[in-house]
Amino acid sequence: MAEISRLDSSEAPRARRWDALILGSGIPALVAAARIGATGQRVLVVEEEARTMLPPAAREPFFLAGLRDEGILDACLRKLAVPLIDRRRLSHERLAYQIAADPYRIDIGQPIASAEELVTWGLAKPDDAQTLIRRVIESSEIERELLLDSPFVRLGRRMSASRPAQAIGNHRRGLPGDAASATGSLRQVLAAQIRGLSNVATQAPSPEAQARLLGLGLAGGVGFSGDPPWLLDLLRKRVTSLYGDFRTLSGNFEMVSVSGQPGIRVPRSGEIWLGRALILAAPRSALRESLGADAMHPAPDFLETTTNRRYRGVFLYRVPTAVLPEGMGARVILPGREADGGQLDTGTGLGADVSGVDGTITITAFPSQTHPGHVDLIARSMLPVTEGTPSLDLSAELASLRRSITERLEALMPFCGNRLLSIAFSPPAWDSDDGWLEDALPGMGWPAEIDIRLSSRMPIYHLDRAAAAGLGLEGDLLLGWRGGDAIAEQLA
Repeated sequence: MAEISRLDSSEAPRARRWDALILGSGIPALVAAARIGATGQRVLVVEEEARTMLPPAAREPFFLAGLRDEGILDACLRKLAVPLIDRRRLSHERLAYQIAADPYRIDIGQPIASAEELVTWGLAKPDDAQTLIRRVIESSEIERELLLDSPFVRLGRRMSASRPAQAIGNHRRGLPGDAASATGSLRQVLAAQIRGLSNVATQAPSPEAQARLLGLGLAGGVGFSGDPPWLLDLLRKRVTSLYGDFRTLSGNFEMVSVSGQPGIRVPRSGEIWLGRALILAAPRSALRESLGADAMHPAPDFLETTTNRRYRGVFLYRVPTAVLPEGMGARVILPGREADGGQLDTGTGLGADVSGVDGTITITAFPSQTHPGHVDLIARSMLPVTEGTPSLDLSAELASLRRSITERLEALMPFCGNRLLSIAFSPPAWDSDDGWLEDALPGMGWPAEIDIRLSSRMPIYHLDRAAAAGLGLEGDLLLGWRGGDAIAEQLA
């Protein structure tokens, strides 16, 4: 049985110590670091060098929502005490995103306008469209209220006594029947939104999570004024303002413990970084592969997982602003092909395997920071594979996916000609919001609580993004927020 390497106590004098050491630098990690730091605890965030080299736009989520009406994003930024001058850079946008597929281009934003869009493109009759939008909003609002009141995480293996009630007042929870029974192009539109807004691997989000996702765009979107910093850098700034530290790993590392405190050792430098708590904020399978290259120092057993996973590729393009189609929004979802059966299921939503909507692409446009008069396009889509091993070379699959995305972008922007430039960069191996996405373990994920304690022998926690994946960005925010609070309480 492989465990964390226990170093001799003679190593203690040269080890550096923090109260919490967080391995990973995504949204859950940064939010948790800020929440722990706000209690006066010293925090170290360890990030992979490849992540620091990513273009700023490639680090940002596809879609920001929740700035108005006590949304999750606004509540989280207020809880983190992000300065007002920074929060003022966020602006509400009436258009959340567009859904583009031949022959339609649907604008999702304000409820009345969104219902009219469904009617205009022949996806629903006027009364049906208004009823669908109204019921989606009602269901989404129920989930928002419960998300803000829920503990969201738990410590230890104690399971919740029961699943939250399925009805609140006169409203039933979960995906509204109007959405669950949708067929044809309307079904394609709904399924594409769920796929584009969530971070799931092969599982479908729960009906409650699907209801929340479908309601997000109907409150509009959130945009940033001017140049970076955008969301990730605002969160980093908040961590450093609370005297949190950042360190970068450029190569191999090893999980170790000294005098009962867990941490990591960097072989190239011999440095040892310890914390009273070690918090993993990266996929366990990716960490295991990164740590498992050295047979003399195998990855600890608690990184073992049998869950399915899929790889989400992220690609950067640059195009002159002048060739963008008139009316194209800053966020676009290109639906993939339909699943067999043609219906959303009220139990599993998209079905037991969401591979039926493979090919869904999300595109976010950012003003280029290096080329005036150009726009950087960030495109994301899943590879059509479900399993990976350390020896699996994804280069051919990623190249094929890039060609497919390029073709669809060229169809979306018919006047771009040869001016659509594809820009290569190296993705992180483990410290990534894209890359390998894992399925949640049984019994975890909204509306159930997420168990973040990973080891009962040592203070090791896991901000399990897979368990929050069904809620997309809001799941990331709440995982870091509630997880950070729970760990801070333990440290106190």
